[in-house]
Amino acid sequence: MSNHSLIIKSGFLRAPLANGIGRYIGQLQRITIKFCKHSGSSRGLRDFLENDLLDFAKENPGVVVYVKPRRHRTPVLVAEYLNGERHWLHVKDFPKEDIIKWIELLRTQSKDGSQLRLRKMFHTEFPTIQGAWTPYTFRNPMWNVTKFPDSTIGNLVPREQTATQKLLEIFKAQKAQKVAQLEGKNLSS
Repeated sequence: MSNHSLIIKSGFLRAPLANGIGRYIGQLQRITIKFCKHSGSSRGLRDFLENDLLDFAKENPGVVVYVKPRRHRTPVLVAEYLNGERHWLHVKDFPKEDIIKWIELLRTQSKDGSQLRLRKMFHTEFPTIQGAWTPYTFRNPMWNVTKFPDSTIGNLVPREQTATQKLLEIFKAQKAQKVAQLEGKNLSS
């Protein structure tokens, strides 16, 4: 085990303020794009600004976008969320397609989840008394000592008649009764 896991806070993934139960509220408040106008390391970010920034701003009116040119600095994306957290992402030499994917990730996440060590892969606020369900929960205990393949277990289990099948039988019986009555009237006349 590395020492890195001792430094990272541990916890459970949580939706902020039960977000998504009533309606979804995007948690990204603002994004600041810092880049150099002349540096080659900012080429992908400049391509994003020229071609895709207006589309992003139109599709996400709840996100404020700041563009900050800086001389001789590496390009950076800074995401600020409603809970006050800031996430810095250095995008030196990233192509435009990667920057679009990273901005979409920043837009959809509620905070930087990489800084949280998960205690378990699942969590619930209301744990059950009877335990978690498994495929073996309601299994017949005799199957634990049975040698497989077993011919008795593999036999087809007879099913009860469905409601549709019962109705079809009643309908056929009534139809046969009417046919018999009609034939009886034809013979008597």
